[in-house]
Amino acid sequence: MPNNLSELSGRKGIQDNLFSRLGELAMPTGTPSVEELDKLAEEFLIGKANTYGTATFYDFLKPENKGKKVYVCNGTACLCAGTQDKVIETLSGSFEADEIGHMTCLGRCHENSAFHYQGKNYSGNAINSLDGIIAKDQSPNQDTYHVKTAGPAILTQPFSNLEDYYAPFKAALKQDSAAILEEIKTSGVRGRGGAGFPMGFKLQFCRDTENETKFIICNADEGDPGAYSDRYLLEQRPHSVLFGMLIAGYVTHANYGVVYIRAEYPESVVIVQNAIDELRAAGLIGDNIDGSGFNFDFKIIQAQGSYICGEETALINSIEGQRPEVRVRPPYPAQKGLFNKPTVVNNVETLAALHYIISNGGAAWKAIGTEKSSGTKLVCLDSFFNNPGMYEVEMGTPLSVVVNDLGGGFKSPVKALQIGGPLGGLVPVSKVDELTVDFESFATNGFLLGHASVISVPEDFPILKFIEHLFDFAAYESCGKCFPCRLGTKRGQELASKALTSGYKINRKLFTDLLTTLEKGSLCAHGGGIPLPIRNALQYFESELAEYFN
Repeated sequence: MPNNLSELSGRKGIQDNLFSRLGELAMPTGTPSVEELDKLAEEFLIGKANTYGTATFYDFLKPENKGKKVYVCNGTACLCAGTQDKVIETLSGSFEADEIGHMTCLGRCHENSAFHYQGKNYSGNAINSLDGIIAKDQSPNQDTYHVKTAGPAILTQPFSNLEDYYAPFKAALKQDSAAILEEIKTSGVRGRGGAGFPMGFKLQFCRDTENETKFIICNADEGDPGAYSDRYLLEQRPHSVLFGMLIAGYVTHANYGVVYIRAEYPESVVIVQNAIDELRAAGLIGDNIDGSGFNFDFKIIQAQGSYICGEETALINSIEGQRPEVRVRPPYPAQKGLFNKPTVVNNVETLAALHYIISNGGAAWKAIGTEKSSGTKLVCLDSFFNNPGMYEVEMGTPLSVVVNDLGGGFKSPVKALQIGGPLGGLVPVSKVDELTVDFESFATNGFLLGHASVISVPEDFPILKFIEHLFDFAAYESCGKCFPCRLGTKRGQELASKALTSGYKINRKLFTDLLTTLEKGSLCAHGGGIPLPIRNALQYFESELAEYFN
């Protein structure tokens, strides 16, 4: 049945997109009506249960979203900073309780107090100017944060102009696409979204699959609390991402690029669309680009609130207008992805790296960083640092340099850093001097580099409360396809909550079995990854947690 749904959803092509239509129908009230969903089902020749099931999954499509006027960030960084109770209290003076919703991380982790109102994000001191924001005599809140480098400025290199910036792309079009792919493989660039899979291999798999229709998808669903590097690239360096997608399309023989941008980044949608329009006006996208015979065009899909869409197969299902459930693999997306066509999904930062690689050669990128983790990495630091912001560092840079030299140390006592999002490791500050910013160092020490977002857990924040928050997040965001994740994350949250509130003692063996079941039985890294930070907590904060276990 899913194969049939994929084919039917793709019947009109990517431009007339079922998922986008659902979002458009939700705009007036916050959710599509049942009548509208029925008509959409008839138009796309799918069951009414399918459109209804999809709409009821996403935060900003579901019936519960009806009438919401303002949204408060409930991401981990804002939770640890303790700013959001004041935000809610202030908003409650102007909005009814049922008009206030939530968004899971607005990418304002460097200053917190984040909320969303009428298509714009606000943070920092903006909440103190709420009356002006509502009256529309207050300018949008343009957040500022440190952007610096420790080594070569590659991803943070200032944009020049269209002609100069896209000259390497036009030069590539005059070369054999196989040779361009070899440069990417030579670079050793690995995915910057989490797992670190070699980009060149993924592109090769797609290239080797015969099909007249192929897709390149930019995964801009940056849902990890603490991360805002993708938002930086989308809003400050959008052409680096579009350039990378064009090159990926050329080497795989794909003609369509889809930029899937999370709903929590409304400004990014506008900026990327403007950049696409610039490319079209310059003749750099469309049919027969620069007389090369290569055709390529873009489509932006605005997500509707679901963390699981960061997983590539759930993201593909989402674009198709289905519930964003994880697909069983194989087949892998490179062979059978969007609308059952060969598809490459890469995250924003991975695609942005291609401009340097194509301009300077794969060996130049390979020469930066370490043997297995080449190139540079963007690292985001939250508001607990004296210099919160985003830093581009060479892979292999000591974490202590990032924390103490670039970040300037902490404003107040911190006992742990969660690095790499909710599924990333929980690093006690005592381990900072032992780690370097690369995949191998983190893995060897029992952590995960992932997106390299850094969230500080303050000294007075109970670790069991942090564990309960992680389980609660994982349970809420689970796609529900597999039992271990759907049930296990909720059971973990219940155990932690009960221990926090009623003096209940958690059976350690039972808890360990629960974590093992999640790791081994889950279909994807959502359920399989959440035990990592919890095991880290049990290992490094055993004395603090002892009173809750038997």
